[in-house]
Amino acid sequence: MKDFDHLQTPVYVLDEARLRKNLELIGGVAADGDVEIILAYKAFALWKTFGIFRDYIRSTTASSLFEARLAFEEFGAPAHTYSPAYTDDEIADLARMSSHLTFNSWSQYERHRQRAHAANADISLGIRINPEYSEVGTLLYNPCAPGTRFGVTADCLPAYMPSDIEGFHCHCHCESGSDVFERTLAHIEAKFARWFPQLKWINFGGGHLMTRKDYDLPLLLRLLKDFKQRHPHLKVILEPGSAFAWQTGELVAQVVDVVEDKGIRTAILDVSFTCHMPDCLEMPYMPQVRGAKIIEDALVDDADHRRHVYRIGGNSCLSGDFMGSWQFDHELSVGERLVFEDMLHYTTVKTTMFNGIRHPSIALCRADGSMEVLREFTYEDYKSRMD
Repeated sequence: MKDFDHLQTPVYVLDEARLRKNLELIGGVAADGDVEIILAYKAFALWKTFGIFRDYIRSTTASSLFEARLAFEEFGAPAHTYSPAYTDDEIADLARMSSHLTFNSWSQYERHRQRAHAANADISLGIRINPEYSEVGTLLYNPCAPGTRFGVTADCLPAYMPSDIEGFHCHCHCESGSDVFERTLAHIEAKFARWFPQLKWINFGGGHLMTRKDYDLPLLLRLLKDFKQRHPHLKVILEPGSAFAWQTGELVAQVVDVVEDKGIRTAILDVSFTCHMPDCLEMPYMPQVRGAKIIEDALVDDADHRRHVYRIGGNSCLSGDFMGSWQFDHELSVGERLVFEDMLHYTTVKTTMFNGIRHPSIALCRADGSMEVLREFTYEDYKSRMD
C-alpha cells in the first residue's frame, strides 16, 4: 500500500513494478504459445512508458491515424492497424506507418487497397471477420451484436480470397477468460477455417484478460498450441489492451465536500466519473475504493449498516455523475484522499475536459520507489481544445 498524501490531486499513478510483472507474464505467454502479443492503444497509450514496453514487445496496434503515428514515431515500429473506416486523405499515411492494415468491409478494401500498396509495398492487408458469436453481456461493448457495423460474415466472403488479403482479424471479447476464447474459437473455425490455407496470419483481437488472477493461463496456452498444430502456417496475433495495464495503478482524488439529501450522503470529489472514469458509467461497474466496501443500498434500514455510507459524486454538472454506495470505517472529511484501484486502462485514453474540469496529472512510481510526474494539465490544455 502506498501513501499518496504527498501528491497533488487528482492524479493517476502508474506502478512500474506491477506493469513489468504484467509484461513478463504476457511475454511468457507469447513465447510459450508461439504467438505475437501486441499493445492496443485504445486501452493504454501512455507513450512516456514505451521504453518499458519495448523491453517485452515489438509491436502495437492502432485504430486511427493518430494512433498509427504514435506507434511509428514514439514506439518505433509500424502499427497493426484496423479502423471501421479509412478516409481518402488518410489512407496513404496510415499505410506508410503500418505493417498490417485490416479493412472492415469489402467496399473499404476495394476503395483503398491500391493506395495502400502504393504507399507501402510491403504492407500486409487483412479483412475483419464477424463470427456472429460473442459472450460480451453489455450490448454497448458487444462487437458481434445483431446489426453490428464490424466485419464481414462468412456468407459474404468469396470462395477464394484476393491475392493481397493475407490475414483475418476478429474481435469478440471484453475482459474475457480463456474459457470464453475456447468457445469463441470453435465458432471462428467452424465458420472460417476453409479460408485459412489461403492466409498468412490471423489476429484474434483484444479482450484476453490474461493478467487477471483467476485467468486460466494453461487453458489459453493449450488452445494456442492446438490451433498452431492444426494450422501451422498461420501466424497468430493477440492485441489485448486491459491485460497490459490491469491492476497497475490508481486514481487518487480528494474529498472536497459532503452533502446530504433524503438520507443519502454524497462525498463530492475533485474528479469526475464522466470525465475521468467513463467506463464506470458506460459499462457499468463499481470501482474498488481503497479502505471501503461496496454495499447494495445507501438507504439500508439498519442504523449500524448506515454508518459511514456514502455515494461518491463527481465535480461536473452532469446530474448522473455519481456512483454509490460505499461504506467506510470512519466519517469522511474535506481534504481526505480517496484512492480508486485499477484505474489505468481505458481511463487516460478516454478523459475529457467537459465543464473545463482539469485532467488528473499522470505520475509514474518507479521500480526503486521514486515518484516521477510525467504530465500536469493546465488551463492552456483546455483552451487549446477550443482553438
